[in-house]
Amino acid sequence: MKILWNIARNMAISIVLMWSLALTSVKAQTVVYQGEITTLTMENVPGNTYKWELYNDSTLDFAIEPGNCPVALANFVGSNTGSSVQVTWIEPGIYFYKVTSYDITGCTNNLKVGRIEVIQALPTATITPPDPDWLCVGESVFLEVVLTGTGPWDLTYTDGTSTQTITGITEEKYMLEVKPKSPTQYWITEVKNSYGVNNKPSAKVWLIVYPKPEISTIYLVE
Repeated sequence: MKILWNIARNMAISIVLMWSLALTSVKAQTVVYQGEITTLTMENVPGNTYKWELYNDSTLDFAIEPGNCPVALANFVGSNTGSSVQVTWIEPGIYFYKVTSYDITGCTNNLKVGRIEVIQALPTATITPPDPDWLCVGESVFLEVVLTGTGPWDLTYTDGTSTQTITGITEEKYMLEVKPKSPTQYWITEVKNSYGVNNKPSAKVWLIVYPKPEISTIYLVE
């Protein structure tokens, strides 16, 4: 008897979901990056109100179970009501959202469930200038590059004239040796790992290069 009841209940839920798909639409990315804020939007029907819920357990019955996603994994930015909401995705994983539509009387028979995959954030690279930030011509200096994400990393840097690519970096802190001949700026133009490519340029680091002092003769005075 219990099995028959579950089958009947699931069939009823499926009918409700199919019907809701014909009446409403939710626009959202299916794959987002960790740390991203995305907007979930449902077609707004005048007089209706909307409630959104988040899940991280696919075994739940979304039609009757309330949202169970811990705020440490994903959470709403501000309110979880209205035809449009924003969600911050904090940790990688598979998540589900449910939006329930209520008519002016407060009744509902219209809901929609969607799936979101959160993947690891794109890697980043930050250059730390040396201290002091100057050197003499002919000398070299090390720039500390701090990487985020999971290695190994490949990074490409430039001085504004030429570019160089370093591959197979395994440590989160990498010492980049440069030997400028004149005052020069350096910055990262690309960093990538197995999760993706980040083409957002890093902040620029300025190095001052001074000429070496001229060699002068030293005389001994008796």
